[in-house]
Amino acid sequence: MAFDYKKQYKEFYMPKEKPQLVDVPQMNFIAVRGKGNPNEEHGTYKEAIGLLYGVAFTIKMSKKSGHKIDGYFDYVVLPLEGFWWQEGVIGVDYDKKEDFCWISVIRLPDFVTEDDFHWAIDEAQRKKKHDYSKVELLTICEGLCVQCMHIGAYDDEPATITAMEQFIKEQGYENDFSENRMHHEIYLSDARRVEPEKLKTVIRHPIKKAER
Repeated sequence: MAFDYKKQYKEFYMPKEKPQLVDVPQMNFIAVRGKGNPNEEHGTYKEAIGLLYGVAFTIKMSKKSGHKIDGYFDYVVLPLEGFWWQEGVIGVDYDKKEDFCWISVIRLPDFVTEDDFHWAIDEAQRKKKHDYSKVELLTICEGLCVQCMHIGAYDDEPATITAMEQFIKEQGYENDFSENRMHHEIYLSDARRVEPEKLKTVIRHPIKKAER
């Protein structure tokens, strides 16, 4: 049976519907950077998602390609995630989606090396006849965060974020947004197939001890 990170590491992918603290270790991702409204029908965000899944499944199916990855084990491709920010804004402003900057990512198993990544880019380009040069290998260590499972439409996230901010204030913490620590979402539902009110999204924010 394929290894499912979501089930084995529930503390990172399946939090409860109430805020909780979590210490997130270093992880490797394939990533595409961009700007603009993610809801644009033929926009760069949707293009980025296609690029990420093209490389992600190339790595997963490497076992059938003749390319041997040391330490490989069969696994379920991890969910799409996104790091979001807007210039001059702390957190995110949901009313100004056109101002979004984002890094769209999919986590990689630790056995994937830089050489394996470059092989996957070349292999995806060869098979799909498409340019994958926008995809990069990215290492992120989020550290101490607050997170919560949000059930519902993306535009309803502010209510969950308000609950998260109240929780960390009570616990003696505050948000710690910076150019390296951003609003983070993990998409556990396929928005093309799931009704908005049933979407499951992990929301995660970086925090630090509050200054007295």
